[in-house]
Amino acid sequence: MNSIEFTNVALIGYRGTGKSAVAKLVALRLGWDWVDADVEIELRAGKSIAAIFAEDGEAGFRDMEAIVVEELARRERTVIALGGGAVLREGNRAALARSFVVWLRASMETILARMEADPTTVGRRPNLTVGGGRAEVEALLAAREPIYRRLAAAVVDTDDKTPAEVAEAIFGHLPLTLRTTGTA
Repeated sequence: MNSIEFTNVALIGYRGTGKSAVAKLVALRLGWDWVDADVEIELRAGKSIAAIFAEDGEAGFRDMEAIVVEELARRERTVIALGGGAVLREGNRAALARSFVVWLRASMETILARMEADPTTVGRRPNLTVGGGRAEVEALLAAREPIYRRLAAAVVDTDDKTPAEVAEAIFGHLPLTLRTTGTA
């Protein structure tokens, strides 16, 4: 992995693991830009992710997501907070080849508590299974965690940590070449 010249940092993980909050802090520390891929999708579509799912289905959303991930991955000196399912498509995973990928991981209890406490989840994030809730999180984590594990250059647990603590842990994992390119 040392032979790759990383140009970005990409944060992956399930919803509620802190990707968006932490991306800002890592970017600030590096003196880089940051972007939330889900927000970028909503801006381009002119509607919420829930509305995209309702009108275009999950496949339509994933098509939009693929375009955004490809474009964001071509940037340089950017911290990218990716949606939880962005890693599902091989093309998205390939697009991240020059990004230092960090998997933000949290326990089931932490994820559920954070999702329940997050006002942006209601109306913005659709259930991806019929029942939603714990059963959905369990099913999606079982499917996604092997992908997160394979893609990640580093793993940071976010349970009982503030966004600043998580950002500090991420910074400690970054290759020296990334830590010294920032202006901060």
